[in-house]
Amino acid sequence: MQQRTANCLEKLERMKRTLRHVEPDRVPISDFFWGSFLKRWREELGLAPDTDIYRYYDLDWMQFNPNLDPHIKPFEIIEENEEEVIVRTGFEALIRKKLAYPMPDFLKFDTDTIEKMEAFQFDDPWDERRYFRGGDDQINGVGDGFVRNLAPYVDRVNASWPDFPAFGGVCEAQETLWRIIGSENVMLWIGLYPDEVGRFVERINAFSLEIARAQIKAAGGVLDGMVIWGDVAYKSGTFFSPKYWRKYFKPGVKAIIDECHSHGLPVIYHGCGNVNTIFEDFVEIGVDAYNPLEAKAGMDVIDLRRRFGHRIGFCGNMDVVAWAESSKEELKRIVLTKLNAAKGGGYIFQSDHSVPSNVPGLNYDYVVRLVREHGRYPLQLGEFDLKL
Repeated sequence: MQQRTANCLEKLERMKRTLRHVEPDRVPISDFFWGSFLKRWREELGLAPDTDIYRYYDLDWMQFNPNLDPHIKPFEIIEENEEEVIVRTGFEALIRKKLAYPMPDFLKFDTDTIEKMEAFQFDDPWDERRYFRGGDDQINGVGDGFVRNLAPYVDRVNASWPDFPAFGGVCEAQETLWRIIGSENVMLWIGLYPDEVGRFVERINAFSLEIARAQIKAAGGVLDGMVIWGDVAYKSGTFFSPKYWRKYFKPGVKAIIDECHSHGLPVIYHGCGNVNTIFEDFVEIGVDAYNPLEAKAGMDVIDLRRRFGHRIGFCGNMDVVAWAESSKEELKRIVLTKLNAAKGGGYIFQSDHSVPSNVPGLNYDYVVRLVREHGRYPLQLGEFDLKL
């Protein structure tokens, strides 16, 4: 295996210090990008079609998922033409991906009764195909783009590891549950069959924990952290009661965090929506940084820093709507205000979800340069400096 570059080691130290709430040399920055944004960004900046945005800006970390599908199998192509493809995936979901549209449309979930859910079985989380072989999987292959025959997980990690801190990825129970039975059934069945769904969630918890353990072992010591994917909220609050989440979902998240921490790996939890009612729970179970802190769902990193101090780190909160529509003067105000949350470490600058195609490439470029200029310690935020 190649050695890590000196620049990569600097980025790794920057991330480690940030997540320990110690001020590094500067605020880390990275992001998740829609393929349609990357195309626009390259065109607007006059870059080659294969320009890697992580390398172009020398961003501070990258994230990789193994095959997280419950069933390991190639996509079943139901219909395909120049405009769209319809596939059945390892979640046993039927998905239409219109190639010109940003996100897929979930047409049908084969697990459409409570009896089918109870009978649902998971392929071995330790199966080497998840980590050492290429192929199809829903999480990596059907999103804002459509990709088949992805390279093996360990190859993708190892290709970037010399130059970037590398985080793995695992879905917690809600992120897996809705992909098996559909979001509507999640909320309906929790109301109608709370105990039955709860038992299924516990089975997903066990599956996800083993996925985390297996990928840590498969990576052979090269992972620098883990992202837990777990959307449990929308704009106004959680999808189901905090009490229900605490009873069934929270123990599974805590088990993954404890496993990662036992290997010295920090955890970034990615959860969209407004999670204010359960944010204290994430602090309690040891989440190192919460992402993405959706501004459009009422999450505000300055408010959170004032409420929780340095008991938890933050990752995100740059409003992509403002990123797309604001003037440079307004972007500067927003960015420098957000950087107040980085005082004392504990803040990674990113979008409040991922960077979509309505964000102009030049606006993205401007914000990265602002963070690089004004995110150096000691922070010099001028008129936008706040007392926290």
